[in-house]
Order: sequence, then C-alpha cells, then structure tokens
Amino acid sequence: MPDPDGADGARRPLGRRRLGVLAGTAALAGLARPALIGSAAAQPGPQGGFPNRPIRVVIAFAAGGNSDTMARLIQPRLSEFLGQPVVVENRTGAGGALAAGQIAAAPADGHTLLFDAASFIIAQFIHRNLPFDYERDFVPVGMVAEVPYILAVSNGTGIRDLKGYLEQAKIVRDGMPFGSPGIGNTGHLAGALLAHRSGTRMEHIPYRGGAEVARDLAAGTLPSGYLSLNSLAPVLEAGRARAIALTSGRRMGVENVPTVAESGFPDFDLTSWNALFCRAGTPEPVRRRLEEAVNFATQDEEVRRRLATMGASAVPAEADRLAARLISERTLVQNLMRDTGISFG
Repeated sequence: MPDPDGADGARRPLGRRRLGVLAGTAALAGLARPALIGSAAAQPGPQGGFPNRPIRVVIAFAAGGNSDTMARLIQPRLSEFLGQPVVVENRTGAGGALAAGQIAAAPADGHTLLFDAASFIIAQFIHRNLPFDYERDFVPVGMVAEVPYILAVSNGTGIRDLKGYLEQAKIVRDGMPFGSPGIGNTGHLAGALLAHRSGTRMEHIPYRGGAEVARDLAAGTLPSGYLSLNSLAPVLEAGRARAIALTSGRRMGVENVPTVAESGFPDFDLTSWNALFCRAGTPEPVRRRLEEAVNFATQDEEVRRRLATMGASAVPAEADRLAARLISERTLVQNLMRDTGISFG
C-alpha cells in the first residue's frame, strides 16, 4: 500500500476503477483499557530482562513520508523508556508485505517490531498467497496517532459543502470522480462508503500518493479527492481547493470543517492511523512493556506538537482497543467486498 502522504514521488494516476453500490459501516468497536502511563512510565529502563539488546523497528513505508517521520519522531523516546537503542529501518515493497514478512519470521521476543498504517487492514485482501497471515501472526503493541482524511474539491467545481457535492454527484453521468492515495487506503474506503450511504455513483481514481491528488485538485483536472492534511495543506493555503468534510467521527486537524457524520450521515467514521505491532506469541509482559513505551513517547509534548503539524493527533496506545478496531475494520472491508463485488487486488 502507498504511504498516505505520497512518499513515492511525483507520478501520474494508476488508472480508473468504477465503484458500484457499496455497503458497510465503520463502527469502531471495542472496550478501551486505561493507558499505561503511570508509575511504569516514570521508571524507564529494562525490567524483567526485557529488552536485553537493541529494538529493531521495521517501517513499511519509504523514507520521508508521514509514517517514516512519525516512527523516527518517537524513536528517541522509546529508547529512553526501554533503556536500549531503537533502530529503525525502511522496508518497502509489496504494499508493506515485505516489512510484515520480516516481523512474521522474527523471534517472538519483542525485539523486532512493525510500524504500519491503516493499510495493514487491507493488505490481506490484496496479497492472498503470502507465507504468513496478518490476523494470525501479529498482535498490536499500540496506536501512535490518528490521521483524519479530508474530502476536498477543486475550486472550479463551485462546490461549497457536502450537500452540494452529493447533488452534483447525482447528475454526473459516469459517477463523480474522486482521487485517493491508492487502492484500499482510508480515502478509497471513505469514498466507497459515502457512495453507498448517499445512493450516488462515484468513480475512484487511485494515485500513488496524496501529494499527487492535491496537485490535480489544484490544477482542476480532478474534481474531488480524499487525502490527509499534510498533503492538502499547501493547496488549501493557496486557495486552490476547498475542504468540505472530514471522514473522522469528530472534528480534528482542521478548524471549521464539519465531519461527514455532522453533514447528514450519522456514525460515519473512517480515520487513518499509525501503530506498532509485534509477532504473535510475544510474552504478554513484554507486549505490555512495549505498550507503556509507546504511551511514554506519545505523551511527550514536543512529539505531540510535531504530530499536530503533520495533521496527526497523538492517541493512547491502548493495544486491546486497537485489537478490537482491527476486527471491526476488517469486517467493514469484508462487507464491502461481499455486498458489492469490489476487488482490491
């Protein structure tokens, strides 16, 4: 899967794929467990023999993108908490499957971790012949940040809000085109879900990165797109595109922009995220210790400030809640595929 913020460089769209009637809801269920940032975080350093050597974090995206920046931002804080060096490396290819494969083959001792994004959910539906299983072979360490996606329109459309967008979509003969940073990413799913719930036809145009979506919005060659604030901000500031709705369940990242849920579609909630994972079978005390380390890192004020400048919001790690979220979001994707026949492969 491509990085949501376009680390792949300037490339043209991959082509067009028409969306039919799409179904599913984005209910992000699960019981939240309190974040472990109390006395444990006040006592950084090895405990119970873990860790006893450097921690290796494999990033499923190229250097320079949002995901890479986030991982390197929390790197020194993780090291401080754990009392061992944290070494990060980028392992791109096969939509993140190469990075995931390295962790799936590593010892289940917590010393090798995967840093991935919401594309972790869709990977199993794209790559069907992998020697490992995303559901079976990984367990969450914890969430690092959430990244809201924004539905934006080119100024040339004259559209000012979601109501106007859907009204225009209903009169576009071949469906309203919308761009996103790639097949199966959060923007693609958000457009698919909105098409279903509004009863309109939408045409998905997958790009290799959010920066390319923003470029074509600004040029007026693409009427609409879903992308992160990090990619969209330059064209918003230049007045060459308009943000009309957030795909997240609550307002975040952009002032004075309503959510899709506020604009007539209750419970609409699709948000990109970044998180750390370890190998299934890792001892529970080790996994919890790593979760504490993530909380320690994301509670740092400078980390939170830097994340905010990227359009991301630091969140409690809450590995148990993330596990429930993975189940819910996989169900959403399965429903889309079952009810509409859409394929992400």
